[in-house]
Amino acid sequence: MNPAKFVPRSAAGHGRFAPSPSGDLHLGNLRTALLAWLFARSTGRGFVLRVEDLDRARSGSEEHQLADLAAIGLDWDGDVVRQSERLPRYETAIARLHDAGSTYECFCTRREIQQAASAPHAPQGAYPGTCRDLTNSERAALRATGRAPALRLRATVNELTITDELHGRYTGVVDDFVLRRGDLTPAYNLAVVVDDAEQKIDQVVRGDDLLPSTPRQVYLAHTLGLPVPAYVHVPLALNSQGQRLAKRDGPVTLADHLAAGRTTSDVVAIIAASLQLNGTTPAELLDRFDPAQLPRTPWVVTQ
Repeated sequence: MNPAKFVPRSAAGHGRFAPSPSGDLHLGNLRTALLAWLFARSTGRGFVLRVEDLDRARSGSEEHQLADLAAIGLDWDGDVVRQSERLPRYETAIARLHDAGSTYECFCTRREIQQAASAPHAPQGAYPGTCRDLTNSERAALRATGRAPALRLRATVNELTITDELHGRYTGVVDDFVLRRGDLTPAYNLAVVVDDAEQKIDQVVRGDDLLPSTPRQVYLAHTLGLPVPAYVHVPLALNSQGQRLAKRDGPVTLADHLAAGRTTSDVVAIIAASLQLNGTTPAELLDRFDPAQLPRTPWVVTQ
């Protein structure tokens, strides 16, 4: 692993936290939010919130999430942005790609993709290009069956190497990934690239489970002529069995801890200790924050 170089600087850009409103935030989510805030504020950046609500959203989740972030002492700049209110921007980006000949319709079902991707020649996790070179008559025949096509990017590379400030150089797959699903919903990889550029996000701090998606996003940003942010993929929180922490793992939300008699300061202190920091407020942690000293291994949350 290459050592990261963290140089505090005054920046016109922003960091961000972008939760999906699918339920209450657990300790791992709060930890990532706190890290994103610390990285942004320690480098003179603004900090914004974006609700990524293009997929399933649970009623009341956004309000609970924002309340929890404020309760532990995080602040943000400007209004909260919601992806569901930005659909025309994604369509504009798709139109640019279409006009450049960089898209095609895909009629594959998920099962068909999984079966095709199991072939020995297909890189793990990559779309095998089944629909890439369909003729007009073949597309018309598939459309006549009632299949609603997704729209894919016509990539010109198979992989891309990016640099992450914790992981160093990372090479990952770039395939013909989905830009818009068959139900006309913009896909995550497209929306996040468009949003980050428009919001002047030049530092992305998020869980390292998203590191494999980053080469695709960087490639798409280059294709659209958009700036590429600095990436910091931080270790996840895991349960005692070494699995990604989830709300089913017991008392892992802020509300759970408050119900057990802890305070928000106690919860911040627990998260801080997992980062080898001492403090009970984000402001206290900011004074002591040294990214080079962050743990590089997952945080195992024990009850």
